[in-house]
Amino acid sequence: MKAVLGVGGGIAAYKSAELARALIERGMRVQVVMTPAAREFIQPLTFAALTGQKVITDLFASASAGETLSSAVEHIAVAQDNDVLVVAPATADLLARFAHGLADDFLTTLYLAFRGPVVLAPAMNSQMWSHPATTANLETLRARGHVILDPDDGYLACGTIGPGRLPDPERIADAVSSALAPRRDLEGEVVLITAGPTQEPLDPVRFISNHSSGKMGYALAQAAAARGARVILISGPVHLPEPSGVSLIRITTALEMRKAVLEHLDESTIIVKAAAVADYHVAQVPPHKVKKTAMRLSLDLDPTPDILAEVGQRKGDRLLIGFAAETENLVDEARRKMKTKNCDMVVANLVGHAGTGFDADENEAVLVLSTGESIPLLKASKREIAGRIFDQALMLRLSLHAAQ
Repeated sequence: MKAVLGVGGGIAAYKSAELARALIERGMRVQVVMTPAAREFIQPLTFAALTGQKVITDLFASASAGETLSSAVEHIAVAQDNDVLVVAPATADLLARFAHGLADDFLTTLYLAFRGPVVLAPAMNSQMWSHPATTANLETLRARGHVILDPDDGYLACGTIGPGRLPDPERIADAVSSALAPRRDLEGEVVLITAGPTQEPLDPVRFISNHSSGKMGYALAQAAAARGARVILISGPVHLPEPSGVSLIRITTALEMRKAVLEHLDESTIIVKAAAVADYHVAQVPPHKVKKTAMRLSLDLDPTPDILAEVGQRKGDRLLIGFAAETENLVDEARRKMKTKNCDMVVANLVGHAGTGFDADENEAVLVLSTGESIPLLKASKREIAGRIFDQALMLRLSLHAAQ
């Protein structure tokens, strides 16, 4: 296997030498590409000595030295000749350039030409990591199917303590190995996933909704597609990039979601109801904006269709996974929901806690199974949680089939 190791300009660049060695120990040929800023932290000679390969440091160096035309398009040749691209450290600047397709050096140009798996290991100051711009860039890159390792917590070069340290080189190397041999255990499956909130109109300009961001559902869609499934994602209004390799159906209201789910129910084999569907709606929406007055306004709300319960009645031998967002009695409420809705699994998580749940990038949950088991999932990125949900779903289905 052949790997391109992109090295960004951060203090953690010295750890990339350890990563190069770890990749070589796994039997890979490693070609190092350094940004101009990376050369301020570590010398190309270090990587050349470790890998035995030419270290690329400049987009035009070879061509300007009078070599052949092929040197001027070396980034294309390198992209075609390698199996995986790993960038460590992936600085905030590199993440932004990758996300927006900016290419003014060898590494960013190579990225645009590369069509294999991409593994990104960010490292930066904690404030830079949590900045909304970085968060948005990460969401864009995840939507493209890239593997992104969350940075470690610890003491940073700036003197602060928090998230931002480059992940351990062995952990990065393991992720590269996994990216080269992805799990395809969902091939042949059609996974129907609902995500995000619904919006129920009060009048032509107002609506009621909830805090769901859709991040968990989109992470599930990305994880299923990466493992070989055909994915149908039915999404309420969210501000997330469209996941690659997924059939996306956009809806707004609970009634529209029900219609889309039932239209695609028969072709699905696994159903994951991760959407936060509004429980009530205005049955008769006024045709004109309701004007504000000094009078108190009362609304008559009717319940929306219980899509999960309806699917539970019609699921047949399909695997049905529901979600329960609770503020108390987590496992008990999940078990009640599993029985009343005829689910095979309920993913239960507490909401209202900082750092997890609605609109957060991380989550923690308890998987309540129809076999009676309860499996806690410790705090992790929503992409990691999604992978564990499908791990348990496949094991659960084997158990259910064996019991029949």
